[in-house]
Amino acid sequence: MTVRSILNTKGHNVLSVEPGAKLAAAVKLLGEKRIGAVLVMNQSRIEGILSERDIVRVLGERGAAVLDEPVNNVMTRKVVSCKETDTVAEIMEMMTTGKFRHLPVLDNGRVVGLISIGDVVKWRVREYETEQEALRDYIKTA
Repeated sequence: MTVRSILNTKGHNVLSVEPGAKLAAAVKLLGEKRIGAVLVMNQSRIEGILSERDIVRVLGERGAAVLDEPVNNVMTRKVVSCKETDTVAEIMEMMTTGKFRHLPVLDNGRVVGLISIGDVVKWRVREYETEQEALRDYIKTA
């Protein structure tokens, strides 16, 4: 299965914030949308990604005053991405090796989605359930 399969089920909606947005506004967005990361974009170009981990780390280091700083002071600048044609196994390996949980999906340099480890787990569980049902049906008809 490919990343495209997950996006076709999940959707292609991607939330983002501008690099100069206040960290407090990004935290509010994450909480309201119940998501763990948001892309930091300048027009249509990815500048970074802001995750819950980034926020917790900087709060621990510098305290609550950091909430008034711009997102680009806190975000992860090195963003790993994938393509719609990548397999689920490939992105699972990328996420495990890189120790991150969110992966932007690019098509010709344009953001077309954002995959989380939760999306991958849901997809894999659905795959296993479908396989089990097929095996049960096969056994019943044998």
